[in-house]
Amino acid sequence: QVQLVESGGGLVQPGGSLTLSCAASGRFTSINAMGWYRQAPGKERELVATYTSGDSTNYADSVKGRFTISRDNAKNMVYLQMNSLKPEDTAVYYCNANVRLEYTNSNYIYWGQGTQVTVSS
Repeated sequence: QVQLVESGGGLVQPGGSLTLSCAASGRFTSINAMGWYRQAPGKERELVATYTSGDSTNYADSVKGRFTISRDNAKNMVYLQMNSLKPEDTAVYYCNANVRLEYTNSNYIYWGQGTQVTVSS
């Protein structure tokens, strides 16, 4: 079993900043990819930022230049620094990880429970 636990969401005014954190724990041997998605009310879940293979990153066009993804491999954690937040960034933010499971040696995708980010004055 693998768990992803997010933290750091909340209410912030437009132009403000927030940092989200996600910690992965459980029976896995490696993390193939890890990052952040979000889902606003009435909309589909969309990619925000993610690490793919190695140190490669991928950002949604809507957040480029404002959001920064980073990670701590030793702690199996990924972070999302969000600056210059806009009302349209309001959503539930989900951590996502593609890991290699310890016992089966197969890859599997896990999701966190989500953390609410609300940008409003």
